[in-house]
Amino acid sequence: MRAFAISPLPPDGPIVEIVERKGIGHPDTICDALAEEFSLALSRFYVDRFGFILHHNVDKVLLVGGAAQPEFGGGRVTTPIQIFIAGRATRAYKGIDVPVEALAIESSRAFLRHTFHALDPERHVKIHCLVRPGSADLVELFERQRRTGVALANDSSIGVGYAPLSPTERRILAIDGVLRGPATRRDHPAFGEDTKLLAVRRGGETKIAVACAFCDGYLPGLEDYLAEKAALSRTVAQAAGAGTTVSVNAADDEEAGSVYLTVTGTSAEAGDDGEAGRGNRANGLITPLRPMVMESVAGKNPVTHVGKLYSLAARRIAETVLRETPDVAAAECYLVSRIGQPVREPQFAELRLATRAGRPPAELAPTVAPIVEHHLAGLDGLWRELLAGTVSAVQ
Repeated sequence: MRAFAISPLPPDGPIVEIVERKGIGHPDTICDALAEEFSLALSRFYVDRFGFILHHNVDKVLLVGGAAQPEFGGGRVTTPIQIFIAGRATRAYKGIDVPVEALAIESSRAFLRHTFHALDPERHVKIHCLVRPGSADLVELFERQRRTGVALANDSSIGVGYAPLSPTERRILAIDGVLRGPATRRDHPAFGEDTKLLAVRRGGETKIAVACAFCDGYLPGLEDYLAEKAALSRTVAQAAGAGTTVSVNAADDEEAGSVYLTVTGTSAEAGDDGEAGRGNRANGLITPLRPMVMESVAGKNPVTHVGKLYSLAARRIAETVLRETPDVAAAECYLVSRIGQPVREPQFAELRLATRAGRPPAELAPTVAPIVEHHLAGLDGLWRELLAGTVSAVQ
């Protein structure tokens, strides 16, 4: 490492928390997922055909909402959702063409089929691939990496991570897991995949606002909607535990019959657009009172793009330090790259530690520095974990 620092972190957690999670069917999460699935499809093709991953960054995805006429008992989509996938990718190598458009469309439809139970990827969505070839200098970084065995950063960027998750953060992830779980999907098909959870904790009081796009085909009338809405509220409250107040679809005007009803289970059919990079961070949450960066991880190549690699590594470093160092109560990790320099040699790395019994963080340097070095050295092989599915960049 070019520079490494350890500094203190206040030992007491915040008295106020704001924690948000955009569900798997939210338009922004859809865009992140499609970008990442496309990157994985490209990477697997490159490895299968050429033996290594070629330059690509396909992290620019825009979803333009369609138009729909939801009705109790089943409405219809009148204008399909439009998805535009852009970015840069190596389209040919050594005389072999790469089927970029086919990989983009196939990977996108596969995700949509797997994710949604009331959306038809063929009828309800149109996918456009606008990917162009990469710049010559960034392609050269991959060539140098192949020749030297050293991956070089293709951007000057920042990655941050922290541990442990707070009880509120864990609670939001647990609720999302219940809503996405097979039992909930089986017992409540009226629940759409487009959900959003927003928790605000002040002291010992937590309020969670839930938005859920209900599927009209499973709801004969307003009374059925209200019954399913109440069931959703109970499900969230049970998963959240004591001390939590839950509100569901607070914008509903039940007396007027104006409720959050969709055909497909996502607001993307008519009410909302989406864009990659606007949603959950690498840990699956949006936490404005915790360390965050603007960098998105979805769709970026898993070999040289430090915005992706450092976001994943920083979280791993913080978690490992916490797990393997009993004197540490909380950890934050900050990594900064420099374009053209080896990925595993950031220009700056810092750990901020909250210690037990008032121990000075600097005393822990002999213990925690090797942990940082270990995870940075492992960045060269992180792409294998991503392609194997043992690590996910989009939570």
